[in-house]
Amino acid sequence: QVQFVESGGGLVQPGGSLTLSCAASGFNFSPYYMAWYRQAPGKSRELVGTITSSGNPNYVLAVKGRFTISRDNTKNTMRLEMTNLRPDDTAVYFCNRFGATDSWGPGTQVTVSS
Repeated sequence: QVQFVESGGGLVQPGGSLTLSCAASGFNFSPYYMAWYRQAPGKSRELVGTITSSGNPNYVLAVKGRFTISRDNTKNTMRLEMTNLRPDDTAVYFCNRFGATDSWGPGTQVTVSS
């Protein structure tokens, strides 16, 4: 079945950097638009950015210029490089096919705090 495993989260100080990884399995990864999402405490899950099957990313305004999404279709993986992190980036981060409503992985916690 479709599965996602996110990793790489942790505690980082404001202004710091983290790189998250996503391992996908159970479906033909390469043709899909993929996405990173996040859910902050007490809030709904929100889109962070997307990446086309050929590797062209797009970002929501809140992270544009600070986050970079990439993918490796040969390994069924995706990455989210985050720089200049802010406290309001604190959330559980998830990967999934863009627009999907099921098959969510456990996510990885990112906490930005001094």
